[in-house]
Amino acid sequence: MIKYFDNAATTKLDSEVLNEMLPYLTENYANPSSIYSVGKMAKEAITISRMKIAEAIGANVNEIYFTSCGSESDNLAIKGIAYANSRYGNHIITSNIEHPAVLNTCKSLEAMGFRVTYLKANSKGIIDVESVRRAITPKTILISIMFANNEIGTIQPIKEIAELARREHIYFHTDAVQAMGNIEVNVRDLKVSALSMSAHKFYGPKGVGVLYVREGVRFKRIQDGGHQEREKRSGTENVAGIVGTGKALEIAVRDLDENSRKMRTLRDYYIENISRLISNIRINGDLEKRLPGNSNICFIGMNGPKLLEELDKRGICASSGSACSAGLFIPSPVLLAIGVPKHIASSSLRITFGKSNTLEEVDYLIKSLVEIVQ
Repeated sequence: MIKYFDNAATTKLDSEVLNEMLPYLTENYANPSSIYSVGKMAKEAITISRMKIAEAIGANVNEIYFTSCGSESDNLAIKGIAYANSRYGNHIITSNIEHPAVLNTCKSLEAMGFRVTYLKANSKGIIDVESVRRAITPKTILISIMFANNEIGTIQPIKEIAELARREHIYFHTDAVQAMGNIEVNVRDLKVSALSMSAHKFYGPKGVGVLYVREGVRFKRIQDGGHQEREKRSGTENVAGIVGTGKALEIAVRDLDENSRKMRTLRDYYIENISRLISNIRINGDLEKRLPGNSNICFIGMNGPKLLEELDKRGICASSGSACSAGLFIPSPVLLAIGVPKHIASSSLRITFGKSNTLEEVDYLIKSLVEIVQ
């Protein structure tokens, strides 16, 4: 039986979520833009989901936009704000440990004449608020710093950065794809301008993203088409996926404390025992300011892809912060960015726990890792 420890990559669709979605895949399948009754029912389902999501994060209903994924939400937020505010400035601030959806969006904007400052994270993967302050210029129109890192799980001082941006009259976007469902996220408390999320990271369906944009923030759509999502994101809505997203986030918020405690307990148990049984390791990221289910450890002297292959043979699904393509092994850019030497970064293993993991599974993972390393 598969032991799944890659919940930062994707999560299993919750059975309650699937049940909520099924009618909009089989019976109420009408286009929500149509004017007949079943079309209006589909449109109403989208409205209800929008309300659930708004309530879950402390937003207004008209501040929620649906997209196809977290990457599109990042693109729409960053490009949309940059395009709409280019007359006021052309400078953007981000970090060197962002998800590629943010980094590559910023590179694309650089090719169009925008200037981007890539702040360096410290050795624990944290962005210093003072470094953000020093990077601000009279031309700065947007700051985009991720809420929590997808590889090392570090949680950034989002509230402090948002407060700084607000004082300086600069828009602030955060990629909260990894944070949603793992830690509390309230946009009113955080005072962010825009926030991106992805349903399949909190036990919802793949192919659905959400973008929160605070009312009054200037942003433009980045694709042309129909009039959906109040003229900001055209395209026929994924009704079943949107319904599932609303339900998934509702459940995630309801069970947040219980699930966070469970994942933190499993993670700490795993790290404690691996540290005791295997000596030549390096734990990456801040041990306190991190997501409850995240562990990123370098098994020094080991080959990352080979380690994953051996785990896979034992029915264990995990992840490495490295990419292996056509025989080339590329260490994690995030680990390199926080100062992990290349030969050590090549041995990284990311284990991310989910709500369905058990202590017995973690014991099996620990036992397997000890055998492989030996």
